[in-house]
Amino acid sequence: MPRPMSPPVLAAVVVTVLAWASAFIAIRAVGADLSPGALALGRLLVGTVVLALLSLGRGWVAPTRQEWRLLALCGIGWFAVYNVALNAAERHLDAGTTAMLVNVGPILIAVLAGVWLREGFPRRLVTGLAVAFAGVLLIGLAGRGSGGDLLGVLLCVVAAVTYAVGVVAQKPVLRRLPPLQVTATACAIGTVCCLPWAGSLVSDLASAPAASVLGMVYLGVVPTALAFSTWAYALARTEAGRLGVTTYLVPPLVVLLSWLLLDEVPPALAVVGGVVCLAGVAVSRRRDPGRSPAPVAAARG
Repeated sequence: MPRPMSPPVLAAVVVTVLAWASAFIAIRAVGADLSPGALALGRLLVGTVVLALLSLGRGWVAPTRQEWRLLALCGIGWFAVYNVALNAAERHLDAGTTAMLVNVGPILIAVLAGVWLREGFPRRLVTGLAVAFAGVLLIGLAGRGSGGDLLGVLLCVVAAVTYAVGVVAQKPVLRRLPPLQVTATACAIGTVCCLPWAGSLVSDLASAPAASVLGMVYLGVVPTALAFSTWAYALARTEAGRLGVTTYLVPPLVVLLSWLLLDEVPPALAVVGGVVCLAGVAVSRRRDPGRSPAPVAAARG
C-alpha cells in the first residue's frame, strides 16, 4: 500500500480542498451577473497574473515537445473547457448537486492513471472509489427534485471528463518541471482559449455589481492560482489516483457552505450521500496492517 502523505503534502491537499469547495459557492453567487465564458476568462486572467508574479525569479525549465503537448491538453481541458462547463452547469443546478456530479472525476482519474500512468488499482483505492461513487449517486438522486435539468447534468459530465484528463496529463509533466511553472503555463493556455469571450467579459463587468467583480477576482486568486499550485505540489509527490480520491471531500463541504451562505438547504438524502463520500475517502486512505508501504510513483523535488 502507498505510504502516508507527508505533512507538507497533506497541508497542500487541505488548502486545495477548501479552496475548491469555496469556488462552487462563488460561481453560484456571481453566475447571474457574469456569463459562463466571461467568468472563465476573468478568473483565468486573474489567476495567470498572480501565477506569473509568483513565478518571478524562479527561472524557467524548457519543456520538451511531449511536455508541451501535455501542458496544452491540461490547459485546454482542465482550465478552459472545465471552467466554462462548470460555470454553465451552475446556472442549471445548485452548487451542492453540481459538486457531487462533477466529482465522478476521481473515478475517471483513477482509471486513466491506472492504465496510462501504470499506477495500478490497489484494492483499498478501488473499494474507496466504489463507496464514494455510491455517495455521489445518492446526492444525484437527492437533486432530482431541486429543479435541475438534463443540460446541467451533461455539463457536469463534460467538466468531470476534462478535469480527469487534465489531471492525468499533468502528472507526467510534474516529473521534471516545477509545479508552479506547470500551473502557470496551463493557466495561461486556458486563458488564451477563453479569449473569444473577451467582449462578453467587458460587457458583463460594466454592468455587474462590485460584489460579483470581487467574486471573480477571488476565484482567480484563491481557487485558481493558490489551489491549483498546491494541487500540483501534492500531485508531484503522490499518485494521481490516490490524490483524486481526496477531492471527494469537496462536495460535502459545498453542500454545507451552500446551505449556510446561499440558503440552498440540502435534502436529507444529499447529507447521507456526503457522509458516504467521506467514508469512501477514509477507506481509500487506510493501509492493511503489517504491510510495508510500496514506493510512491511520483516526481522528485
